[in-house]
This record gives sequence, structure tokens and C-alpha cells, in this order.
Amino acid sequence: MSVQSAYQEEKERLASSLSEIVSQLQAIGPKYTGDDFTEQMLDLQREERKQRLEVAHREPYFGRIDFQELPNGEAKPLYIGKAGVAKAGGNELIVIDWRAPVASLFYSFTGGNDSATYESPDGEIEGLVHLKRNLMVRQGELVRLVDSFTRGQEEEAVTDEFLLYRLGENKDNKLRDIVSTIQHEQDRIIRSERSKALFIQGVAGSGKTTVALHRLAFLLYQYADRMRAERMVIFAPNRMFLDYISGVLPELGVGDIQQTTFTDWALALLNHEVALTSSADALAYWFEQPRTAEEAAISSGRIKGALSFKAIVDQRISEIESRIVPVIPFEPLPGLLLKPEKMEEWYNTDYGEESLMKKRDRLASRIRRWLESTLKEKGVHDKKLRAKANTKLNAFQKKIPAFTAPQLYATLFHGKQADSSIPKAIAAETTARLKNGQAEAADLAPLVYIHLKLYGLNMSAYDHIVIDEAQDYSPFQLEALRLCQSTPSMTVLGDLQQGIHDYAGIQSWDQLTDLFASEQTGYFELNRSYRSTMEIIEFANRILGAMGGGVKPAVPVFRSGDPVDVESYVNDDQRLLGIRQTVRQWQASGQYDTIAVIGRTTQQCEVIYEALLEEGLSPSIVRSKQPEYGGGLSVVPVYLSKGLEFDAVLICDAEDASYGAHDAKLLYVGCTRALHKLKLLHTGELTKLIAPEQLTIAP
Repeated sequence: MSVQSAYQEEKERLASSLSEIVSQLQAIGPKYTGDDFTEQMLDLQREERKQRLEVAHREPYFGRIDFQELPNGEAKPLYIGKAGVAKAGGNELIVIDWRAPVASLFYSFTGGNDSATYESPDGEIEGLVHLKRNLMVRQGELVRLVDSFTRGQEEEAVTDEFLLYRLGENKDNKLRDIVSTIQHEQDRIIRSERSKALFIQGVAGSGKTTVALHRLAFLLYQYADRMRAERMVIFAPNRMFLDYISGVLPELGVGDIQQTTFTDWALALLNHEVALTSSADALAYWFEQPRTAEEAAISSGRIKGALSFKAIVDQRISEIESRIVPVIPFEPLPGLLLKPEKMEEWYNTDYGEESLMKKRDRLASRIRRWLESTLKEKGVHDKKLRAKANTKLNAFQKKIPAFTAPQLYATLFHGKQADSSIPKAIAAETTARLKNGQAEAADLAPLVYIHLKLYGLNMSAYDHIVIDEAQDYSPFQLEALRLCQSTPSMTVLGDLQQGIHDYAGIQSWDQLTDLFASEQTGYFELNRSYRSTMEIIEFANRILGAMGGGVKPAVPVFRSGDPVDVESYVNDDQRLLGIRQTVRQWQASGQYDTIAVIGRTTQQCEVIYEALLEEGLSPSIVRSKQPEYGGGLSVVPVYLSKGLEFDAVLICDAEDASYGAHDAKLLYVGCTRALHKLKLLHTGELTKLIAPEQLTIAP
């Protein structure tokens, strides 16, 4: 079939599909506003169906695969979209949901004349693929058609044309779904079984965040009877990143999933019994000037996030629990005696696996009920005697230890029970903060862990947890989150090469995977970068050099672009002039919708921001705790750029004074934000992280 005939066929099919979708939307009718409960439930179902149809109307489908089931089936065209659509009044599907088992063929089949298989509820289905076609529909119009496989035609070993086309598009201020271009290695992760903790090591631009979001959508589809959106949670590195990814799940038809940061979640779980000391100050301390590996190793975050510190916490909790049940009898009145053995029996037998303070409170209530029933049984009605018994009860119950998480935590650092293995400086600083009702970020994991041990979760266990930028998490953080699930079901993703929070994060994935039994975990690597051009990825890879921890360098998709530019200036005034000229040139070219000017420190970014304003430009500046990213022209401190991506990136201060030997990951993060264009400026000596041979790709 000629390309022209294929276009005509697909245009007619698209018109028919859109007509069916519009007809079904019109048939839904107005929203129910009455009080009848049954009608309200039916209206909820209608609203969900309406939302699916609206998604389908915007883009009915993005792919077609013609599949012939063996041994006796006929080749049938299957259209794959974000939302499944059946013909009205029948079971015939005009669009197959991308999460359906048969749709996996669209992602797993990469060519060849051999048969293909997919797993259905009835077992493995085998067949032949006759055609694989990518389709792009915008505003009801077919704008692109690419056949990646046609049975019987000689295949050419070329890069996926449709993928390259999508990768070459410019960015806006929101992360997009990748449902039309999911690659086979990404699809394997998305469709993995739910009852495991999946760990994903993904290089910059490998799509790991988007894969995790698509995995949530798949799990809700595949396990609709066992998993609910409101019992899922996404932990992102900051609020701005949450805003950046906010459009993906709604576009996939998923809502009600909690999206938060570990800090916000922890403070809420602790009922705001502590306030966080300024995270901006903490970030400034570690990122506004180069730090050494030795300083990171002795940091409060590294110490408090380690499992050795958890052992200290567990020991203290055990000590408290051993003192819960009184070892002396309770004798409220002469002749009335409650023995410790009875209280021990109640505590250990009747209260099961409840949390420590709940068991403590139930024991205290049980003792009170014992007193009431015993006084009644003995015929004690005298008010004075009853008052005396209750006074003794109150005194006795005060001897049963009761703690909040901050109170118990404080005992580790101060007083007779303070742990001597904790460095004195860290103990003194922590004690001073806790006395003022404050905590640093490193305190949150142990505080949450203690709270969960003392009081439990006070909500339903999470069906699934997503942790993004997990290389910046401590083992203690993950251990605290494990207490929020009855069975491990997690997607834990990150990149050790972007582990800039080395004062608190991990150096190897083993530090997190070892928290689970081997059969409870899965490990995947995404080494192919779909974000940046070959030139940018090769440049960034050489900054890191030999990466430890068994992590492989990023492999670029065959998408070539401009060489990386490195320019030198004699002083800061000339550099500011170079920044303004570069931004002007990039904007005038019309090639780049999003531009990032990345500085080493907040102070430097403020100077650059003011200079761009004076130039008559309209930049925005990214600051710590910022709730959203607006796109366009942005000035960003390098340590706040992680997770974002831009059409063009200008690194403003690539000198040795800004990026020392310990800052390779920071510079790598800055460079890998760029999709299409990367330029670095410096005054004085160029950072030694950029090897001389890298300058050969600059003009």
C-alpha cells in the first residue's frame, strides 16, 4: 500500500472513530444533582466514562498493530490509545487501552518475521504481526503516520523515526506522558508484578519518572479489584517537581493519587509536633560552596540515615517496651490486688500486633476497667474509698511510660540515657533544636519510624509507593516507609550518577535493596537516554569519568545536534555580557521554547537574574521551596535543576573554583538538563572536570 493510500485509509478510520466517540459523549446526558444514593453512584460511573471518552476524543489512538492469532486466526487491525473505547451497545473495541495485555505487542514487538507472543488472562497467545504503525493525531487531524514494520517488506536497520520525531519536539513547563513512545525495556518495568519493591537505576533522560507514573496507571488497570488510587502515594524531591509532573496522570485518566514530598508527608504524620529548620539554609550549606567527601561522610544526614542509627533507635524502643508493663502489683485498697503477671498476660495476649502506645493505652484502660469491676464486685460504694482507689490508680498509671516521637527521640541525645556513640556536636545541635520544637531534615526518618512504632499509621496501608530521586534517600527513610505497607509494593527510582545529596543519600543500590528479602525485589537498569543529543550525552559522560557502584554511562539515542560550546571570558562583567548575548541569540532563533541559565549558587543566580531584567528580558528565577516551574526563560541554581529539562541550557560558571573534584555530579546534572543545546561559560581556569579532549567538540 502506498503512503498516500495509507493516509487516506487512516483518515477515514479516524473520522469514523471520532464520530463514535462524540456520539457516546452526547448520549451521557447532564450530571445528576439529586439525593438518591443509587443514582449518585451511577452518576460517578457515568462521569468516569465521560472522562475516558474526553481523553479519547483529544487523541483517539497513537498506534496500530495488525495481529493474526495462530493457528487459525485472521490478521486484524488493533488500534492502541490512552483509553479503551467500545462501540455503543456492543463489545467490539474500536480503541484498545494501552494497558490491556494485547497492547503490550505494540511495545514489545521490534520487527522480524518470527511469531510474537503476549500474556493474556487465558495464558500465552502466539501470533504474527503484519503491520506496526505509529500515528499522531492532533485536534482531530491525522498529522503523522510512520510504519515501523510491514510483513513481507525488507527491513532497514534504522532508528525509530517516530521516536526521533517526538524527541526532537520542544519542551513546555510540564512533563509529558510517553504512552505513544514507550520502549520495550520501559514497558517491562511498567507491567511488572505489583507485590515487589522495584528498584530502577536510570540515567539522566531515560524516562524513569515517566515510567513510574505509567506504572501507577497500569497497576490501577490491571489490579482494579485490589488497588485503589487513594491508597497510592508518590514521593517527589520538591513541590516544584510535583507541579512539573502534575499533568501526566490526569492525561492517563488517573486521579486521587497522593503526591507529596517526604518532608511534607513526615511533618503531617507527626501532627506537626516539630517544625523543620530552614531547608533552604541546609541546601545552601551543602551546595553554595564545594564540599569534600570527608565532610559528607561525617554529616548529620549520613549518620542519622544509616541502619546503624536505626539499631540505636530500635534498642531505645525495646527499652521503653520492656518498662510498659509494671513489675509491681497494683493495690488500690487493702485486699484488692492486681498482679504483674495478669497485666503481662493482657499486654502480650490480648493486644496482638498493635503499636506500642496503643497497647500501653489499652493496658491502662484495662487496669481502670478492672478497678471498676472489682469495686463493684466487692460492693465498695463508699465515695471516699472509691476516690482513694482512683487516686492510687492515677499514680500507678503515671508509672507506665508514655512518649511522643520527639520525646523518645530526644532521650538519644541528652540526659542519662543519651547514646554515647552519637558524636557530641551532633547530639548537642539536635538537643537544642528539639527543645525549640524543631528538627532538621535528617531527623524526620527516625522521628517517623518512632512515631509508627509508637502509634501506627492511623490510616489504611499504602497499596503502592513511588519514590523518585531515591538515590538521595537514606536507608532509614526507606525503612520508615516500609512500615506503611503490609506487603512490599514499591517503585523506587533514581540515578546514582545524579546523587548530589551525598551528605545524606546512598552510594550503592545495595544499601536499599538489602532492606528486603531477595524474592521481594526487582532491579532494572535504564541506560539509554532519550532526552539529550548524542553530543550532549557524550560530553556529560566524560565529566563523570569512571563511575563507581557498577553504574553504566548513559547511551544516547542516535539523535545528533549542535556541538557543545565552551567559551572563556576575562572577567565577570564580560561573562554577564556573554550571558545576555547568548540568551538573545537563542530567543531570536525561535528554536528553543524553554531556556535555562544555570548558576552554581543562589547568589550568582540573583546577579544573573537582575542582569537579564536590565536587558529587557523576562526571566523567572527558581528558588528553594518554589511551588511551580513556569517554563520560558529561567535562571536556576544547579542543585535545584535536577528533574527538570529544557530545550537549551547555559552553564554560566564552569570554572575550577565553582566545580571542584567533588562536584562532578553537580556539573553532570546541569549539563544533562539540555535537550538540544548546551553551552558553558567560564572565567579563569576551566574546571578540571572537563577534560581537554572534550573541548574538541566545541567550535
